[in-house]
Amino acid sequence: MIEELYSIERLALEKSIIHDLDSRVKIIVSFAAIIAMVAYPYTWDVWIPGGLFFAFFIIAWILSGLSFMTYLKRVFLILPFGIFIILFQIFFENRHYDVFTPVVDLPLGIHIYAESMEFAAILLVKFIVCISFIILLSSTTTMQDMLKGSRRLGLPSEFALIIGLMIRYLFVFAEIFGKVNNVFETRCFNAFDRRLPHKYRLRILSFAIGTLFIRSYEQGERTYISMLCRGYSKDSFLNVSKKSLKRNDLLFLATAMVYIIAIPVYAYFIL
Repeated sequence: MIEELYSIERLALEKSIIHDLDSRVKIIVSFAAIIAMVAYPYTWDVWIPGGLFFAFFIIAWILSGLSFMTYLKRVFLILPFGIFIILFQIFFENRHYDVFTPVVDLPLGIHIYAESMEFAAILLVKFIVCISFIILLSSTTTMQDMLKGSRRLGLPSEFALIIGLMIRYLFVFAEIFGKVNNVFETRCFNAFDRRLPHKYRLRILSFAIGTLFIRSYEQGERTYISMLCRGYSKDSFLNVSKKSLKRNDLLFLATAMVYIIAIPVYAYFIL
């Protein structure tokens, strides 16, 4: 996971049509697509806007020049967190249906309903589309650019400052973790080596985790003292200069927003 952090930032620094777009445009388009999918009614025709939104994502991903294996790896990395909740839906009744038809009867009075299976499939479509746009945003925009774009869109300065510090120390933590991991490799220690006693592995890992957090805390204190020496206080804020959108940014934003608004309206009111 820590190594993936650097991988995401490296991909976000590449050059392409999507990479070169202003971060505000990518944030607005991504959030608009997510809001449109979440707000769409829980009906079986969710496949229509879901498929068209995913087609839009595929086009944007191709224009970004990134590998589809990268997308699949990140989807499978995130999927377990959502699939667990989605699978559980098949065992429960929900407010979106009036009649429930049992398909499978299990012990302890547990039933699998056809309507609940349909509801789980709808959730899966919404989930896949939403995380796809999140992956697109994170893979083509650096964390610092996302922070600047959010600030230009009106994110309060207090939040921007806190998130900026969090991003900074996320990489500090990752750097310290890399050093600790190199020490383990130098000493030929492998936490998953079953030939080593369990107590020994747990003791070494406990020491390593404690050392990691202590070193991170000490580094944070040193940096905080340096910030105070440079005038940091409760009234400090992240200075982000104003930046106008280019013609390509406005064109992409207008086209994407018309598409994102028109598809759900067409699918719900016409089809």
